[in-house]
Amino acid sequence: MAIDHFSSAADMLTALRDREISSVELTELHIGRIEAHDWALNAIPVQTFDRAREAARAADARIAAGEQAPLLGLPMTLKESTQAAGLPQSAGIMDFKDYRPATDGLIAGAVFQAGAGLLGKTNIPVALGDWQADSPVYGRTSNPWDLDRTPGGSTGGGGAALAAGFTPLEIGSDIGGSIRVPAAYCGVYGHRPSETAIPKSGAFPMADLPNPAFLMGTQGPLARTATDLELLFDVVRGPDIGEEAGWTQTLPPARHGALGDFRVAVIDSVAGIRAASAMHARLTALADLLSDAGARVEAAAPAVDLEACFSDYAMLLNAMISQGQPRDAREARAADLRSAGDPLTTAQAAGLTLDVQDYLALVNRREAARQAWRAFFEQWDVVIAPMTLDAAFPHQTERFDQRTLTVDNQTVPYFHNIAFPMLAIFTGLPSTAFPAGLNDQGLPLGLQAIGPYLEDRTTLKFAQLVEQVWHRFEAPPGYA
Repeated sequence: MAIDHFSSAADMLTALRDREISSVELTELHIGRIEAHDWALNAIPVQTFDRAREAARAADARIAAGEQAPLLGLPMTLKESTQAAGLPQSAGIMDFKDYRPATDGLIAGAVFQAGAGLLGKTNIPVALGDWQADSPVYGRTSNPWDLDRTPGGSTGGGGAALAAGFTPLEIGSDIGGSIRVPAAYCGVYGHRPSETAIPKSGAFPMADLPNPAFLMGTQGPLARTATDLELLFDVVRGPDIGEEAGWTQTLPPARHGALGDFRVAVIDSVAGIRAASAMHARLTALADLLSDAGARVEAAAPAVDLEACFSDYAMLLNAMISQGQPRDAREARAADLRSAGDPLTTAQAAGLTLDVQDYLALVNRREAARQAWRAFFEQWDVVIAPMTLDAAFPHQTERFDQRTLTVDNQTVPYFHNIAFPMLAIFTGLPSTAFPAGLNDQGLPLGLQAIGPYLEDRTTLKFAQLVEQVWHRFEAPPGYA
């Protein structure tokens, strides 16, 4: 088969095994692509081309000797914040600019053990805290669909690199949509795993050991096909540090193998927040396609107050991402947020100064919501919903809490963009983001399929089946 920079990872691996292309040739194909185009995107600021070439030569020797491994000979990238020995892991924070961990984290270790070579590490925002990829360490990444717009964040460099044909696979992380928002904005695929399906450790500088108190955050794959998502998911899934002595992971198979067999719930708003009309049109089009295929498709939601969940999510998110910050800094930030006076920012403020009892009460409310979703998925197989409020927005430089977005000519708070990602994040559910076509401006739109806890294969299979009959990845103009 003919292989180019937009071939799937699965096809590249088949060509490698069949000796139709060498790992050296495949690696040089990607290096040439990056050198030709990344000057405009700044998607891969940490480039490890010599390392990739060395890995490719070693892979070719292993293939010639008859060895096999899941990613043997495939070049790929990792998010900059992913722990990899000897490579920068700043998370866009100047204080960590020179930090280089001494060992691979479990995710990088699994990827390298599977035989992949590393082309480089992709760009992120400061502390992974934005739907852009802009930091004082590496500068700003642009979206290959429109250089004046964000590629999403925090795995923004990874989303842009995939869409531009720089890499066939990427690892990201997601506590605020950071895998799936870039996937939606760049027209690719992203999978936020069930919260315990993939190790959490090694996703942030100095966080090389598990933290049992850290909730909601995950690491996970991005790719240009839904099949490639599952390929990489299977490479990196498994127990975290210290758990491997006692258990192995066996996930249930997908609930169905045909679209017509799925029971599909549709959620088109959260706490009164609605996505753009173009996004709703794509959601409706998919619902109609599924219904025509024989699926049961209805508007439905779990028996839980989603508005209260959104508020609790905002509180828990700020508690998680403010870990390690001095108390006086957290209190000052909380005062700023409370001054806005709306319920969501008040909840964010509360998350910065939670005492132990309030935190435990919040976790108990989260568990009640998880129970509601478990009951819901006894009657439904997946939820489909918008991934974001709209297509990628123009670059913004204002302070986070001073930003806004324009949705159908209406100004809305920036933080509202997290409403749909939150559906899966708060309760630790798997969610697969997939392309839904282009809007009138020629920009990608993305939807998501949310599934039952630890039934990742159900949302992955659903995305694979949708890909076969509906929209799929297409190259941005100028990059085909």
